[in-house]
Amino acid sequence: MTYFGFLAVFLGIPIAVLAFIAWRDRRMGRDLPPVLSSWPPYAVIAAHCLVALVYTTPWDNYLVATRVWWYHPELVTGVVIGWVPIEEYTFFVLQPILTGLWLVFLARRLSPPPAAMTSRYASLQRWGGLAALALLWVISVVILWTGKQPLTYMALLMAWALPPLLLQVAFGGDILWHYRKLILWTLIPVTVYLCVADALAIESGTWTINPEQSVNIFVGGLPLEEIVFFLMTNVLISVGITLVLARQSQERAPAVVRGLLGRLSRRSVAASS
Repeated sequence: MTYFGFLAVFLGIPIAVLAFIAWRDRRMGRDLPPVLSSWPPYAVIAAHCLVALVYTTPWDNYLVATRVWWYHPELVTGVVIGWVPIEEYTFFVLQPILTGLWLVFLARRLSPPPAAMTSRYASLQRWGGLAALALLWVISVVILWTGKQPLTYMALLMAWALPPLLLQVAFGGDILWHYRKLILWTLIPVTVYLCVADALAIESGTWTINPEQSVNIFVGGLPLEEIVFFLMTNVLISVGITLVLARQSQERAPAVVRGLLGRLSRRSVAASS
């Protein structure tokens, strides 16, 4: 299976289906609930594609350059930027689109939580979650510092994925808990689906995980690190999109962002009148 073949089948097809459903929803007047309408959802997804591309590129190039994983030379086009084939950069963009469209699909159909947040544990959800994630990040960095070879991939993965999640939880851990149902039902199906697709790609030799830098724990033939990779990336995407869309986030946003939102809202009202 070529890498572009993998992308076309396992990401292109479901993205096309979800995009068609999104188009049909708009035609039928099925919009996002008001509590998740701070920004146009497709603009938010596009912004996450850009962030994913910029943030993931140095990390992934380092993994390939240090042989944490590699690609079958006959199954990629040979167009390489840095150490990484062009297909990988395409994946950086397609995954946020897939996860984002699935989140929007669900948000239009699941009953939204109330606008008012009444949790008595808001501080714990923010700062307790932040402390736990920060401890996990420190452990990952220590593992990298000590150079424990079998833990290299996992430690690199967590050291890379946790900093943006720390910021997200610090900003709105309680908001994320408020929308936990939407986030959970975004995470589970997409993560399982991508894990199954990845297992098939590894079995066909499209790419290979270096056993010397992996813990060599497999679930259904898939290395544990790959499962954690898809889980963490989907967490970052779903959490990020939810925070941007949620009305509750506006109260915590910097003044310049609130002002921009106000101007966009007024323009939207004027255009519709």
